[in-house]
Amino acid sequence: MLATLLLTAALQAEAIGSYAAGCLKGAEALPLSGTGYEVIRAKRLRYFGHPDLIDYLERLARQTRQAGLPNLYIADLAMAHGGPFRTGHSSHQTGLDADIWFRMSDKPIGDNERDAPREWPLIDEPSYRLLPGRFGQQQMTLLRLAAQSPRVERIFINPAIKGEVCRRAPNAAWVGKLRPWVGHFSHFHVRLSCPPGSPECVNQAPIPPGNGCGEELASWLKDKPQLPRVSRVRPPPSLPERCG
Repeated sequence: MLATLLLTAALQAEAIGSYAAGCLKGAEALPLSGTGYEVIRAKRLRYFGHPDLIDYLERLARQTRQAGLPNLYIADLAMAHGGPFRTGHSSHQTGLDADIWFRMSDKPIGDNERDAPREWPLIDEPSYRLLPGRFGQQQMTLLRLAAQSPRVERIFINPAIKGEVCRRAPNAAWVGKLRPWVGHFSHFHVRLSCPPGSPECVNQAPIPPGNGCGEELASWLKDKPQLPRVSRVRPPPSLPERCG
């Protein structure tokens, strides 16, 4: 019965347009806490997603708990109807993206920190070197479990973190889903593929074959791209007609 209800909800929901120019119909809210996770920065009202994303996150949190990891901190998903944020991400518009922090904890985050949590960078930005003791087996396990779901289209991580994963697990099939991208010093960005029942959802081009640990990664590490430290206010993108 529960499986039928979940399937019905998923079929009624729709991701429309592209990840950076789209919207969301029939969104679900991720409960602000659950087995193995809690939502941070909830006052932003960015904890909505397509039912596929909500199911994925709750399943992932249960898997990480079973693997012995502390609770996950889940940050931005999408707004209630998708669409562009006023500041911050240019994507997260179709309810298929989620930010998960590398920082984890066995204790609930404090009231004084829940809406403005302390960043926990894994990278020294000027040198692009991993900070000692920040990226360990727990973070590797989290990435592995996050990437192994067939629903995951790609995961954006810092190039230096990708390099460390390549060093530790060069032959693992899931490593190819980890895509280097600017920023992402303290979190990674999960992106699901367009779900069934969303004919107007636009997928990205498939990721290249292989694990991505060769020339592509080397070029990112050479250039050391970084995001500006201030939030940018962007002009709104041109959205599909159904998003009006």
